Amino acid sequence: MLKPFKRKTLGDILLQKGELTPDQLAYALDRQQATGERLGAICLADALITETVLAQALAEQFAMEYVDLKGFRPDEAIFSALPPDMMYRYHFIPLEIEGETLSVAIADPTAVLKLDEMSLLLERPLVFKVAEESEISYHLKKGEGTSRVLKEVSEDFMIQLVTETEKGEEVLSVENVTADTSPIIKLVNSTILDALTRRTSDIHIETTSEGVIIKYRIDGVLYKATEPIDNHFQGPLISRLKVMSELDISERRIPQDGRFKVRIAGKSIDFRVSIMPSAFGEDAVIRILDKESIATDLRGLTLETLGMASHEIKRFRKMIKEPYGMVLVTGPTGSGKTTTLYGALTEIHTGEEKIITIEDPVEYVLNGITQIPVNEKKGLTFARGLRSVLRHDPDKIMVGEIRDSETAQIAVQSALTGHLVFTTVHANNVFDVIGRFTHMGIDPYNFVSCLNCVMAQRLVRKLCPSCKKPIAHTDQELRESAIDPERTRGVTLYRSVGCDECNGTGYRGRSAIVELLDLNDEIRELIISKAPIAALKKAAQAAGTSFLRESAVAKVLAGETSIKEINRVTFVE
Repeated sequence: MLKPFKRKTLGDILLQKGELTPDQLAYALDRQQATGERLGAICLADALITETVLAQALAEQFAMEYVDLKGFRPDEAIFSALPPDMMYRYHFIPLEIEGETLSVAIADPTAVLKLDEMSLLLERPLVFKVAEESEISYHLKKGEGTSRVLKEVSEDFMIQLVTETEKGEEVLSVENVTADTSPIIKLVNSTILDALTRRTSDIHIETTSEGVIIKYRIDGVLYKATEPIDNHFQGPLISRLKVMSELDISERRIPQDGRFKVRIAGKSIDFRVSIMPSAFGEDAVIRILDKESIATDLRGLTLETLGMASHEIKRFRKMIKEPYGMVLVTGPTGSGKTTTLYGALTEIHTGEEKIITIEDPVEYVLNGITQIPVNEKKGLTFARGLRSVLRHDPDKIMVGEIRDSETAQIAVQSALTGHLVFTTVHANNVFDVIGRFTHMGIDPYNFVSCLNCVMAQRLVRKLCPSCKKPIAHTDQELRESAIDPERTRGVTLYRSVGCDECNGTGYRGRSAIVELLDLNDEIRELIISKAPIAALKKAAQAAGTSFLRESAVAKVLAGETSIKEINRVTFVE
């Protein structure tokens, strides 16, 4: 008589593989009995095993093959032949076709009914292989097939436009994107969805003689998202954005700024909109403020994750731990100034001191810190908000940006009267900041007395680790980029190539380069006596300041970025 087949339990497999100890397994089983959760989910949540270990154990339990999707390149022909909504609904990736049989990667082999449904709907034999759930999600959201998938799947999304009442509470005006919805609404929604999956920071809608062109800013550089759209759609497209942002749709001659909030699949995302008249109509720029994405990317908002050099982090940490004074970060729009200040606040926040921020807008929610959004329509400006903040007995204050002399005056006074003030200002380098504040009518003596440090910052794109290739530069090319050829001896330099992992750009992610000026007594005296910039630079270098170009060259020599990229971001001195 045949013995009935008994499948090994997941716990036994993890125990045999040495991934769990008997005590850990007993703990997980007790949790499972109490909560009803699945054993694998419990072990993952408590960091007892990795996602890879779980996928391999599930593959062994169900006698399936484990497949590693890292570096996997999907076959676009297979992607295009399958219904896109099905891949999202059943959470699988097609791997290859052999004859009539299709191999697919799945994350959950226990969902037997789902797997049977897939076989019936696809009307072909399937071979199931097990992969990590996060890798399947990643491949569903990337590559050339993604935009087609997203545009078709966007019909199944419920996009909820969030508005605010006078009292400030949120009210949802639900707009289902269905078959009879306006094509303009479909275009806006699918553009937003596509931009979010491509790590886009801004969406640019530009009106030209050829038509309307939509571009995405990814890692600080613009890329075309679509072919030109007929100019016939320009008016309705801009009007749709104005309606979402509660702007005046009849006004087409002056710039307008607004904002809207969208809830997609349970996640709330803020957007800032700027409409500007141009020669061929109106252009729009939409800034995406995806707070959850920022939180994931920065993995806890520490200074290390920003990519600064370790010696600069050490110097900056010393400045942000001072009991009072002003910490000033400068740079152009989109250079990561606010993110750096968030990282600094996260590091110094102990719960023993009151920290209040005033921002426009609040880009990332920091636990335990009071954050105030500027609302100029209601009269809450930086200056007015900062006055109120000072009445709330703060120890440390962050002012999102100093734009006018009134805000500058209050910030300097706060720093002189025992508060630690973090703030940003637009300037090209650490020395230009002094001129900016003097121009705003601030007394140079008071300003340099309260200033702990000034940090100028830029972001350089990091080379994609999957496709970067070594490059041999001639000594002449190196000298033209102000790099001493002797420094490159024995060092491998790289260039960008482009692959599926980086959407063909050759770069993936960005890293901060900084110029940190520590205000010592000598530098303060030179500033007050209006010494020339050359003397200031010499004193700053003696005090340990590395200029932006030097920080950028260090990234090249470390193999993190290319010479072409640092020449795009910094001046050759």
